[in-house]
Amino acid sequence: MSGVLPVTVIVIAKMPVAGQVKTRLTPPFSPQEAALLAQAALIDTLEVVAATPVARRVLVLAAEDPRSVPSWVPEGFEVIPQRGGGLDERLAAAFTDAYAGGMPMVLIGMDTPQVTAGLLVDAAAPLVSGEADAVLGPAADGGFWLLGLRAPNWSLLRGVPMSRSDTGQEQLARLRSAGLRVALMPELTDVDFAKDALRVAADIPRSRFASVLAATGLAMTS
Repeated sequence: MSGVLPVTVIVIAKMPVAGQVKTRLTPPFSPQEAALLAQAALIDTLEVVAATPVARRVLVLAAEDPRSVPSWVPEGFEVIPQRGGGLDERLAAAFTDAYAGGMPMVLIGMDTPQVTAGLLVDAAAPLVSGEADAVLGPAADGGFWLLGLRAPNWSLLRGVPMSRSDTGQEQLARLRSAGLRVALMPELTDVDFAKDALRVAADIPRSRFASVLAATGLAMTS
């Protein structure tokens, strides 16, 4: 599939504030280093999305002042605030708030800076063609790194247990029980722990994320 895809790509993220993001990276990283790694992962992700030929790009940001757009957000992104309680509700709200023009949506987080434009196009294509009603990208920890839907539907997400080793399977079961045709994407590793950061950085050695990780010295000693 070539040309600009009539799809909205959503990135859901937290502002990279020390002590509030990537807390499972501490230790061995300091809270400041963890925040820098989170920011690098988010910027790498946003740049990939910016380079993907899609019609709309939306950053759903949890921040003290979501109206203040960070200077490192690439041009072309609409920035809207996160809302909802648990992660299941925040994901459902992100789909609802980003929906426009009847276009399918592909949502990712800030934990997989190794994502590529090709992967995003591959996720969007079956939604655009109508071959699938949903797309799910499983994560190595049992969660999921990508979810694509043709239209928002709170019942597809609300109540799905998040941040567990069976989250991905529970989400897949919820989609299938709703009668949706689900396309599956390749498994990726989320950056949650130091070992994950090292593995992901090795996959994208020229990335901002790998550079920030190398600056911490951990890559040199692990």
